[in-house]
Amino acid sequence: MLARQSQSLVPPTEAFKFLSFFTGVRTYTKPHYRNSYDYTDLLQLCRNTNSLKKLHAQIILSGVHQNPFVASKLVGKYVEHSSSCMKEARKVFDELTERDVFVWNMLIQGYANVGPFSEAIKMCNQMRLSGLPPNQYTYPFVLKACGAMRDGKQGRVVHGQVMKSGLELQVFVGNALVAMYSKCGEVEVSRRVFDELPQKDLVSWNSLISGYATNGCPNAAIQIFRAMLQDGANASLLEHATLVSVLPACVDASAIEVGFWIHLYVVKSGIEIDSALGSALVTMYANCGRVGVSRVIFDRVSDKTVVLWSTMMRGYGMHGHTDEVLQMFTQFEESGLDPDAVMLLCLLSTCSHAGMVAKGLEIFEKMEKYGVEKNEKHYACIVDLLGRAGLLDRAVTFIESMPIRAGKDVYGALLGACRIHNNIKLAEETAERLFVLDPENAGRYILLASMYEDAGRWEDAARVRRLIRDKNIKKPTGHSSIEVECIYHTFGADDESHPYTNQIFDTLERLDGIMEEDIDL
Repeated sequence: MLARQSQSLVPPTEAFKFLSFFTGVRTYTKPHYRNSYDYTDLLQLCRNTNSLKKLHAQIILSGVHQNPFVASKLVGKYVEHSSSCMKEARKVFDELTERDVFVWNMLIQGYANVGPFSEAIKMCNQMRLSGLPPNQYTYPFVLKACGAMRDGKQGRVVHGQVMKSGLELQVFVGNALVAMYSKCGEVEVSRRVFDELPQKDLVSWNSLISGYATNGCPNAAIQIFRAMLQDGANASLLEHATLVSVLPACVDASAIEVGFWIHLYVVKSGIEIDSALGSALVTMYANCGRVGVSRVIFDRVSDKTVVLWSTMMRGYGMHGHTDEVLQMFTQFEESGLDPDAVMLLCLLSTCSHAGMVAKGLEIFEKMEKYGVEKNEKHYACIVDLLGRAGLLDRAVTFIESMPIRAGKDVYGALLGACRIHNNIKLAEETAERLFVLDPENAGRYILLASMYEDAGRWEDAARVRRLIRDKNIKKPTGHSSIEVECIYHTFGADDESHPYTNQIFDTLERLDGIMEEDIDL
């Protein structure tokens, strides 16, 4: 209806003049001949900030700038262009004498998307004080801002406002609550909100899966994925976002068979493998040793991003294919893209494990040329590079010359180098720093204790291990996996979760008996 009404009000000759406005040709159309529908149509044609500001000026001259409908479209267009335009969007809003829910929501959405995120919360409070209650579209934007700030306390305040308004069971608001609590690390609360939703859509399931996956609960993420398939949201309804969320969980939980099923589903369903989905699949196959399959997937992605290139390089690097990593980096530079901090970290790590000291230092020195700021992880990689090569004195000198304060990553790399080259004196000094910087990391204590034991210093070893017990520091359980007839079996220390646990332990006991008999003989 709006489109037809607009066309009937604007003759073809006038429409041509309107369009010529955006080409830079002067238009002589009188502003007062246009109405609000004309300007909303013209706003859709703006392709840059300059043309938007010119049209904004004509809107003011025509006197329709107080129209909430036009104002909300103008605010939305400013937000769409860039974060730097939020000042103009706010100015349009502040000059309005009457504001409806839609224009409030457009401004709050802008702050929630591009920041400052705290302004979204402030604007919502101002909206409530003005006597206009937020609706089911307002709260998702505000909750998104809380999640972006990782502010669970403020999120709970907004949650209270949602409950008072009776919107907590509305699916859009419920999904926003699930996502907000997940981003704030409160996955248990996120799960409770999810369970209380009377209706769940794919966004609900995706939010919870992503929340579990990003908060270190990969097994729970996979369980929810399986429950989603059994709950009527079957495989025929799976979205790209679902697959991208669950694949990293498959890698972390070593649930490779689920990852294989997802890849098969992608192929059979004809889903396009873009950079995000490609990166997840490349990581999955690389982590289970199938780098060749990873490369095939990489080559088939047309819109290769920096993230995808980095993922493929990391896959090669973790399996010791140093030449392939450096060759890919050359191809990457030739593609015209610029490396980011993650890619350069991957390159430095590869050089470190390959013992390529000169190449690693060369890349490190060129970071400024690439416009990438060095952070502690990059410095830690250089310490690891020098330390692995046995250049411990040089590594210490490098740490002392760092322009930033050395943290746990840097000293952790140095301690690891001390272990490799059995430098107990330097290890003791480094460990003392780490016990302050990273007091809950059991690996630091165990590494030093092992060095003492190798040197026959049993009392010192016992003292360090006693520290672990006295501080109640828990060592994360390690896991291993083995592939048998294309099926991956994952297990950890004292793990009894395998369906054939009894048979496995019986076999191990028999093997122990056979070895003891051989020793006696």
